[in-house]
Amino acid sequence: MSPRIAIIGAGFGGLCMAIQLERAGITSYTVFEKAGEVGGTWRDNSYPGAGCDIPSHLYSFSFEKYASWTRRYPGQPEILGYLAHCADKYGVRGKIRFHTEVSAAVFDGDHWHLTTRPSGTADAPATQSTPPPNPGTSPPDGLRHDGPQADSPGNDGLRADIPGTERPGAGIPGADVPRDERPGADILGADIPEDEGPRADSPRVDGPQDDGPRDERSVLGVGGVRIEEFDVVVAGVGQLNRPLVPDIPGMADFEGVSFHSARWNHDHDLSGRRVAVIGTGSSAAQFIPPVAGRAGHLDVFQRTPNWVIPKPDAAFGPLTRLALHFVPGLQRAYREWIYRYAEGTLYPALARGWSEGLLRKRALGHLRAQVADPGLRAKLTPDYPPGCKRVVIDSRFYPALTRPNVDVVTDRIVRITAKGVETTRGLREADTIIYGTGFRSTEFLAPIAFTGRGGQRLDERWKQGAEAYLGISVPDFPNLFLLYGPNTNLGHNSIIFMIECQVNHIMNCLPYLSDRGPMEVRPEAMTAWSRQLDVAMSRMVWGNGCRSWYKTSEGRVTNNWPGPTPLYRKLTALPPLPAYRFG
Repeated sequence: MSPRIAIIGAGFGGLCMAIQLERAGITSYTVFEKAGEVGGTWRDNSYPGAGCDIPSHLYSFSFEKYASWTRRYPGQPEILGYLAHCADKYGVRGKIRFHTEVSAAVFDGDHWHLTTRPSGTADAPATQSTPPPNPGTSPPDGLRHDGPQADSPGNDGLRADIPGTERPGAGIPGADVPRDERPGADILGADIPEDEGPRADSPRVDGPQDDGPRDERSVLGVGGVRIEEFDVVVAGVGQLNRPLVPDIPGMADFEGVSFHSARWNHDHDLSGRRVAVIGTGSSAAQFIPPVAGRAGHLDVFQRTPNWVIPKPDAAFGPLTRLALHFVPGLQRAYREWIYRYAEGTLYPALARGWSEGLLRKRALGHLRAQVADPGLRAKLTPDYPPGCKRVVIDSRFYPALTRPNVDVVTDRIVRITAKGVETTRGLREADTIIYGTGFRSTEFLAPIAFTGRGGQRLDERWKQGAEAYLGISVPDFPNLFLLYGPNTNLGHNSIIFMIECQVNHIMNCLPYLSDRGPMEVRPEAMTAWSRQLDVAMSRMVWGNGCRSWYKTSEGRVTNNWPGPTPLYRKLTALPPLPAYRFG
C-alpha cells in the first residue's frame, strides 16, 4: 500500500511535493494549509512593489516551464498566479485542506499523529482512539523552535565521502543546467560520481499507487481539533513565514496605525500621511518607493545599510513571449544562461572568491550614480563585506530615498510613543508605522511542536540552532522530511532548484518504507554532515561582521547553503542508503 503522507504548507515546497506524488501515481496524501489559498510567502507578502529578485524563468519549476511571464523579474501577483496555475493543472488543489493548522506532531514508534485544528482557533483537547503516542508524552502545542570542527582532508569542505553518499544513484530534478560545470565547486573539494538511476517522478513504491487517500484515522475533538495518523510527514512551511516584529518599548502606546509588511493593511490609505518605516531590508527596499510616492512625509529608520545593486528588469514584449513559447529550446537555453551566470559569478563573491571585488565595485557605482548627496551616500555605505547580509537588488530604492519628502534616520530608536518614534535625538512624529523587519527565519518549523522517537522534542534538539542532514532529515525523527530546511537557503540562485532537489530525495526514500519500516538518518551521518558544513561555512562571507536573518542570535549560520548548487543536487540525488537506518 502507498504510505499515508501529510504535507504541511501549500507554498512552493508543499505544492512541489504534492505534484510529484501525483505524477508518480501516489494519491494517498493530504496537504494542510492554514490559509485559504495556495502561495505561502507569496500569498502573505502582498505589499506594494512586492516581487522576486530571481528572474522569472528560473524562479519556477523545471517541470512546469512558463512562457507567460510578463517581466524578467516577476511581481507577487504573477508568482501567486503561477502557483495557482500549477495547483490546478496537476490536480492537487482537491487534496488541500485549507484553513487547517497543524499544531503538533508526535511519533509513536510506527506512525505520526498530527494535531490539527481550524486556523485561528484556541487550543482545545481532542479525544483520541488511535494508538497513543510515546508513553508519557502528549502532543505539545505552541512551542517556539529557537533557532560543526572539521577533520576532512584536502580542501576541507563538503565532500561525497560522508556516510550515505558513497554511491551514485537515483535521478535528479530536471533543472535544465549542465551537470559537470560547477563554478566554485573546487572551494568545497567535492568530487561526486555522476548519477545513474530512475528519475524522481517515477519511484518504485511497492503496492498499488492509485488507491487514493485512505482513512487517516482522524478523531474529532472539541473546537474542530483532530488527531490524525500518517506514515510520513513532509514539512513545507519554509523559512520566511512568521513576521518578526521588534520588541520596542511603547509600541502599544502608539495612537496611529501600525502593521508588518507581511501583513499589509490595504484598507489604510497612506496618501498625505506621516509614515515611519522601520527596517531597510529587501522587502522594505521594494515597498519604500511606492510608499514615498504617496506619503506626505516618510522617515526611513535604518540600523545597518545594505549593499544594493541595480535590478535589470524589463517587460517581455509580445514577440519575446511568443518566441519563448514556440521556438524550440529557447526558454530552456534562457533558463540555463540565468543559472550559469548566477552560479559562475554571484556564488564566488559569497565564497570570498574572484568576483567579490566586482560585486563591491558594482554596488558602490550604483550608489554614486543614484545618490548625489555625499552625506546621504555615507549613511548608505555598508562597513561589512558584500553578501554578508542579503544583497538588495533594486533600482528604485535609492531614488526614493533622495526624494524631498523622505529622510533616512540612523539615530537609535529609544521608544515608540503615542505620536511617533522617539530616537536619541528626539521625537519624529508619525501617524503610520510600517515594520519592514523581516521574519523569524531561524525558528524552523515553529510554532509546530514535533516530538520524535523516545519523546525527544525538536525544539530542544535545536536549542543551539537548527540542523538537518541535507537540510531534510533529523536523527530520532523517523519519516519526517523537511523542505527548505536548515542550511538550504541561497543568496545567489533560485530556491526552487533546491526544493526540487529535496523533493527528489524524498521520492527516492519512499520505496524503502513498505519493505523496511520507518527510516531516519543515522546520527553518525548527521555528525559528519555538520562537521563538513562547518568547514564549508568558514569559507563564506556570512560570518564576517554583520547581523543578518541567516544567523541565530549567537552568530551561527543556520539558513544558508555554503556550496555551489550543482553539488547539492548531486548529494541529494545519491541513494539514501547507508545514511539512513530503519525500524
